[in-house]
Amino acid sequence: MESKVKVLFLCKGDPARGQMAEGFLNTEAGGNFLGVNAATEPAEPNPLAVEVMEEVGIDISGEKSKTIPEIFKEHFAYVVGIYNKAKERPPVFPFTYRVFQWSLEDPTNAEGAREKQVNNFRHIRDQINENVREFLKIASGDIMRQPVSGRAAR
Repeated sequence: MESKVKVLFLCKGDPARGQMAEGFLNTEAGGNFLGVNAATEPAEPNPLAVEVMEEVGIDISGEKSKTIPEIFKEHFAYVVGIYNKAKERPPVFPFTYRVFQWSLEDPTNAEGAREKQVNNFRHIRDQINENVREFLKIASGDIMRQPVSGRAAR
């Protein structure tokens, strides 16, 4: 049976960053990895996040963030904590193969005209895309050493 390496994107606050990261990972490496997102404040996808992801051909409109109690019932090979280092403490997630920390602004905090907010989401989207690509380089090197318990059945 084929399996995918499970990756959790865990956000402090709003889940938009994790939803975008999940969208990029599942689009770019869906054959080997399964992205899941969770947040301390789970919510439906932010319309601006959906809009800017559609600009790059990725539909996240159906993604729903998991809650913290839900994710503790699962095992993830990788956990990526996404937070704003200047304002938030990094999330802690025990019992995982490898933990990454991405300090990214929460795009939902942008104020001002709609175009300014959209541009902020685009900027964060592009940072997330770069981070996912870098993550894939690292994780692809790890994949042969990956613990079986960190994989999810199709």
